Amino acid sequence: MQITQDILEKINHYDTIILHRHMNPDPDAIGSQVGLKEIIQTNFPDKRVLATGYDEPTLAWMASMDTVTDEDYAGALVIVCDTANTPRIDDKRYTSGDFLIKIDHHPNDDAYGDLLWVDTDSSSTSELITLFALEQELEISPEAARLLYAGIVGDTGRFLYPSTTSRTFEMVAHLRSFDFDFAGLSRQMDSMSSKIAKLQGYVYDHLEIDENGASRVTLTQDLLKHYQITDAETAAIVSAPGRIEDVSVWAIFVEQADGHYRVRMRSKALVINEIAKRHDGGGHPLASGANSYSLEENEQIYRELQEVAKAK
Repeated sequence: MQITQDILEKINHYDTIILHRHMNPDPDAIGSQVGLKEIIQTNFPDKRVLATGYDEPTLAWMASMDTVTDEDYAGALVIVCDTANTPRIDDKRYTSGDFLIKIDHHPNDDAYGDLLWVDTDSSSTSELITLFALEQELEISPEAARLLYAGIVGDTGRFLYPSTTSRTFEMVAHLRSFDFDFAGLSRQMDSMSSKIAKLQGYVYDHLEIDENGASRVTLTQDLLKHYQITDAETAAIVSAPGRIEDVSVWAIFVEQADGHYRVRMRSKALVINEIAKRHDGGGHPLASGANSYSLEENEQIYRELQEVAKAK
């Protein structure tokens, strides 16, 4: 594709490349960001490549971020991975470089950047980075393969989601051919701490499900403190309601320290991202996030989910 050639030309042109991704990262965010860093470093060892952002403790097994100064951005190429809109970019200095590239697989509602590669048919941004390397005949190190594999597995829900395509499996098959601890990675991604297991039990015990399969549960600050759970750690239980056959769409309302709610919404088949867009959010048709600023807005979001479930 011409776009992958254009991206490679920009990488060739710059001596310093700084990689960003979204706040509250998941495996695909870090996998694509640091996986691309590894690919660039392997193929262009004379370039300075930095990954910036908050070090998420729950994903410390994947990678750590670099220390990036303001001066590093002078004359630099900036690439933002896996981030649909600018408010979600971790580290607001992304505009401080000389040229900005967006690589993403979410709906392109915020078309930022000087060069954009957005493919909503891709399972993940890690899949796109793998495709980029293969199309441009770039060497992939075992470490890059590990990171990109984890990113694809994370965003496909271990290949359960409809975004998984034949190309996804082609990319995964190629990554699996490299020498990394596949079994250890799989165990890591499938494991949970005892406190997360207890929280998951709470979710199943308190999940509200209506007659059409719309479901919800609320996690208050008091509850998170009781289980000693951080907001980021609640991501581990987002898929739990979907294992119940009666559930078709669901929302997990997570109270934040300032009193507003982070809303994680998922669906097995029905489109829900339009609901998220109406409530300060967005995302994929079947996996979205929103923000609610009152208990009344929580109720409104749930009513909208119920309407979607009822119309199926």
